[in-house]
Amino acid sequence: MSEARRSPAALEVRGLDVYYGHSHALQGVDLTLESGVFSVVGRNGMGKTTLCKAIMGLVGVSGGSIRVRGEDVTRRPPAQIARLGVGYVPQGRRLWRSLSVDEHLQLAGGMRSGAWTVERIYDTFPRLAERKGHGGGQLSGGEQQMLAISRALLTNPHLLIMDEPTEGLAPVIVAQVEGMLLRLGEDGDMSVLVIEQNIGVATAISRNVAIMVNGRINRIIDSGRLAADRDLQQRLLGVGLHAELEPDLDIPASGSETKPAPAPRRDGPVRIYVSNPVLPTRWSQPEPIARIEAAARTRSTEVTRLEETTRRRREPALTQSAGPPVVLVVGTLDTKGQELRFIRDIIAAAGLRTRLVDVSTSGKHSSCDVSAQEIALNHGRGGAAVFGPDRGAAVTAMADAFANWLRRQGNVAGVISAGGTGAASLVAPGMRTLAVGVPKLIISSVASGDVGPYVGPSDITMMYSVTDVQGLNTISRTVLANGANAIAGMVKARLNENAATARQTGGLPSVGITMFGVTTPAVQKIAAELRDDFECLVFHATGVGGRSMEKLVESGQLAGVIDLTTTEICDLLMGGVFPATEDRFGAIIRSRLPYVGSVGALDMVNFGAPDTIPERYRGRKFHVHNPQVTLMRTTVEENERMGRWIAERLNQMDGPVRFFLPEGGVSALDARGQPFWDPDADAALFRALERDVRQTGNRQLIRIPKNINDPDFAAAIVSAFRTLFGRTGARRRLAR
Repeated sequence: MSEARRSPAALEVRGLDVYYGHSHALQGVDLTLESGVFSVVGRNGMGKTTLCKAIMGLVGVSGGSIRVRGEDVTRRPPAQIARLGVGYVPQGRRLWRSLSVDEHLQLAGGMRSGAWTVERIYDTFPRLAERKGHGGGQLSGGEQQMLAISRALLTNPHLLIMDEPTEGLAPVIVAQVEGMLLRLGEDGDMSVLVIEQNIGVATAISRNVAIMVNGRINRIIDSGRLAADRDLQQRLLGVGLHAELEPDLDIPASGSETKPAPAPRRDGPVRIYVSNPVLPTRWSQPEPIARIEAAARTRSTEVTRLEETTRRRREPALTQSAGPPVVLVVGTLDTKGQELRFIRDIIAAAGLRTRLVDVSTSGKHSSCDVSAQEIALNHGRGGAAVFGPDRGAAVTAMADAFANWLRRQGNVAGVISAGGTGAASLVAPGMRTLAVGVPKLIISSVASGDVGPYVGPSDITMMYSVTDVQGLNTISRTVLANGANAIAGMVKARLNENAATARQTGGLPSVGITMFGVTTPAVQKIAAELRDDFECLVFHATGVGGRSMEKLVESGQLAGVIDLTTTEICDLLMGGVFPATEDRFGAIIRSRLPYVGSVGALDMVNFGAPDTIPERYRGRKFHVHNPQVTLMRTTVEENERMGRWIAERLNQMDGPVRFFLPEGGVSALDARGQPFWDPDADAALFRALERDVRQTGNRQLIRIPKNINDPDFAAAIVSAFRTLFGRTGARRRLAR
């Protein structure tokens, strides 16, 4: 669709300036919300509420423009802006104490007709239906927030602005509000701008998040990156020295991350000014500048650095925050309560904080720290989706709810579970959402079989229970105690010695590299060239290898990727035994990391022993790698298909991309004189990629007249990666 025919953005703010007296509250704010849900986060006093009020016409605008669906609303009265389809949920709810719930809703319901009616509000928030006759002053904080949101929804806005919708709410209510925001984004009926301090909520509901610092949009960042990057959260959103804040950034219209300017070096004494010696109120007058300067004090930067170093040494090695580290003991307490409490007591006796989490689907209440009912609220459709008659559907729904709940926990030091296949299925998806390195242990009767579906690309440890996890006996006590002590040991070691890894690697940024046997020479050369500046993590491209690498990308543990060997795509499309998933490249797309890729080993599909090859492939060209692995050469048509598939994913990458095409062959077997040498098949792959990939200055295909294992090809890969990383190096170092 051409640019001229595109629908106007739901909200477009350009160069917005707002003053309170001489205080410059908003300083040239630029922000675009095309559609869906968009989050803005920042510390208190950064200008977030002022931005909402400016959009709604509640404060005067000194400069810039505000457009809603293409129409300029700058300096229009609030009532007129509301009639144009802008709804507002203010911070603090602003309800009438004397009006009942129903009266609030009836007043708002007559403003604009649409999908949201009073009846639908009561269906969405049953608690409001129960309290419809109560006054605004008689409601709890959560009920008041439901009513404030409902009042705005009843205006059936095109654009809904919500200022701190989860402030002061209980976790259960926060989960309900988050679920409602996710549904609003999925419905597509309205666009939502959410001002939020809860990072878990902000990153869960929005693909991208804007960070406000000192009245400006400091940066717009992928929500997955922000959720995983605890250091960045601390620097921009947590409590710390103002000197640690990065300079403000100018964000291009595309909304992508930009490279921050280097912070000025301060070598000498630093003057510290306190602009509010007395806690301000809304009626306070600005403190005179002369008085602020007279009260300023001088602080040595050496003292500051010493205090900062001491603080960091005292902090736990774990990157997670939000409270003391805790070990989660998770399982179905309705059937395994005795065993799980046995595990919990051993871990607690080791001096670690624990939480007992129930994920049973029977609906029975158990004595625990986190109930199954609370976990179920984290499902998109709430408890009704979890506690149903179909056990299979209930287990799947509870697994989703537990994974969603676990993503929001910021202080998990380890997770342990015990049970059969059902319990393993319930907890494993959630464990897989945790970063690699967080200890995860499942004690189960299935651990002696194929554990691939449970472990996936994660570092989950599976321990065979020997006897079924059904009561305590001589064997089960021994095995469960071993598991409890193992998780305690892993957690303690990680808490006390995590810094050892940084010392061993010298704090080098990590790069992921994919390898297969037939691309080993290239990977060895690349790793040797990079090892002085990067920690090279090599992943064997056997299906789970690519997924493991992308999991580290999602966790924020890689600074870049050299995806030399994409052979897993062959097996995905042609039915081999080492397939990728449909989300191959997904983590790169979402993270926008520097990406250098190639077509390594796309000349082969992997099968087991020769007698396991599907009948439809009989008569094809094969190479027996070993008695258990048989390789099949891909054809012209298959290479054309793979080229289209890869091109579609490359086109979705907004980060820096260089994708290399080795004209001399894509593997050691695809070289002149080798069994899989087939220039026509390779040419079909290259043509499809060059035809379908939309090349830009940031996304380029590069042909090299060498085999993939030729030293010159490896040198080109290294050079490209260093160039891409150099352009984004400051940002990547910041993210570490």
